Amino acid sequence: MSALARPAKAPSATQDGDRGSSDLRPAVEAGETFAGTWPFRARYSDAAGFPMHYVDEGEGADTLLLLHGEPTWGYLFRHQIPLWAQNARVIAIDHMGFGKSAAPENRTYWLQDHIDNLERFVLSNDLRELTLVMHDFGGPVGMGLAIRQPERIKRVVSVNGPTPLGQADLLDRLTANAAAAPWFQWILKAEADGTLEEVLGHLDYNILSTLKLNGFERNEIITENWLAAFGAPFPTPRHALGAIGWAKGFARGDHRFEEPDAATALALARKPALALWGEADRTLHAAQFLPLFQQAFPGGEVHRIAGAGHYSPEDAPAEVGRRVARFLASV
Repeated sequence: MSALARPAKAPSATQDGDRGSSDLRPAVEAGETFAGTWPFRARYSDAAGFPMHYVDEGEGADTLLLLHGEPTWGYLFRHQIPLWAQNARVIAIDHMGFGKSAAPENRTYWLQDHIDNLERFVLSNDLRELTLVMHDFGGPVGMGLAIRQPERIKRVVSVNGPTPLGQADLLDRLTANAAAAPWFQWILKAEADGTLEEVLGHLDYNILSTLKLNGFERNEIITENWLAAFGAPFPTPRHALGAIGWAKGFARGDHRFEEPDAATALALARKPALALWGEADRTLHAAQFLPLFQQAFPGGEVHRIAGAGHYSPEDAPAEVGRRVARFLASV
């Protein structure tokens, strides 16, 4: 919590489809705005069996589904949501164990679990004609949804987010990237020496070092409120199960990409697609992931953002917002 007056409570677990487990209580209060920087109404879905937080802003012919990654939440897109919501419906979810969503203890946090959760959310709300806007592991989660439900996808936007679609060299490029990325090297070392859960279990304290290891370039964005917003979802190790699970799944090889058949891969390849990539990304290198994007979407647009790192919506908020808005208007 920030120094604001305590807002209304998030739905309790029993209100949102709990099976009797008190571990479904989200860490961050529903009405927390972080000094007005997150002014969006909190909504909750129980479609995936836990209180999944999302915001639903604006209206229009287009529906954008924003998917964050590690260890962030919808707050990453706070600058872009008001712009995009001027002409479209914008939905930003918090994955299980992140943001204002709950972190149930009796669940696993592998990629396939997040895909399951997202698919249940989309089906329960009958969302169609979706434009996926995907950052970090939101990429493979969103692509997993697209492979399972291709008829519901209208466009794909990658913002420093991988786009696995059964590419022949996918594993080779992932391996090469991991060998050169400080974040992935730390995960492997920490899992091997038994410190991974201890370190990521205290993200409320070391959120800045974790974000910096992944990479952003604009140190001037760091304020007490900014740190509070990104650290608040993780007040205890139990609340950090999402961040721990994603890292642990990589170290143990437990994540499973959704595999498309030939017809699905071809159908998705024909969708309008845009990749925005912060060139200073030290976690997901453009040299490995932009070729994968171009293989998946041969007609897609690619824009490199100079001076922006892994968290390009933070480093270049206006450019990310403007380029996606222009893309929506053009296709």
